[in-house]
This record gives sequence, structure tokens and C-alpha cells, in this order.
Amino acid sequence: MSKEEENKAIVGRWFTGFWGNPCNLGVIDELAAPDMLLQYSLHAPRRGRDDIKRFITDFRAAFPDLEFGGTADLIAEGDYVVGRWEGGGTHTGPAFNDFLVGGGLPARSGRKMRFGGVTVLRVQDGKVAEEIGLDDGVTALQQLGLMRAA
Repeated sequence: MSKEEENKAIVGRWFTGFWGNPCNLGVIDELAAPDMLLQYSLHAPRRGRDDIKRFITDFRAAFPDLEFGGTADLIAEGDYVVGRWEGGGTHTGPAFNDFLVGGGLPARSGRKMRFGGVTVLRVQDGKVAEEIGLDDGVTALQQLGLMRAA
């Protein structure tokens, strides 16, 4: 198996375990580099396994049905894997104020978000070292009532 195929397999397991529903927190210890960077437009960047675990635990508490999945084949070159995805969830949990803009949501708002994006992951020594995504956060914030359309 080529390096690219191995990296795609690692990223596929990461996407399923981390972003799928249910979330498998064990995948963080198994597949994330100790100082992994997780960065998307909606949230402050996260660094390291413990920070990433706190983030996803809080996000999933607020959105228990949160789930993201791939919408196209993964593309790999060297250490990098690119994936296109979509997903979302319904805010039925506690108050949530982790978004960088728009304020927060009161407990159990019932608001739904569904949006997509593209993510570039860097795999180093068999571990996900970086996950940096370009997402349609504006759509998510509008759907949640945290940002108005112009």
C-alpha cells in the first residue's frame, strides 16, 4: 500500500470516529498527534489531544445528533489528504457559546444547522498532525439565528 493510500485510510478512520455519530473519543488518542492542530472558521483553533477532546465533548453535548460525512473520494498527495464533507446537527443540549462570532445559543434552542466544507489534513508518522478546514460557517450561523443575512 502506498503512503497516500495509508494516509487516506488513517483519515477515513479519523473522520468516521471523530466526526461520525457516535463519536469515539478513543480515536483521538489512537490517531491524533499529541500536539495536533484542529482549526475551522466557526471555532477558535484547538491544539493537543486534551483540548480537542474538550471541544468535541462540549460540541456534541450541545448538538447530540452532530454528524459529518464525506461527500466525495479523499484525495491524497504526500503527507496531505483532502476531503469534502457535509453535515450538521440540532441544538437540543446545554447552552453553547463556542462560536467565534454571533454570541451563543440558550439551552435546547432546537435550532438546526447543515453545511459543508473542505478539509486538508496532514498525516505525519501515522498520526493526524493537522486538520484545517474551510467551511460554510456563515450558513451555519444564519441557520442557528446567530447571524443575519445581508
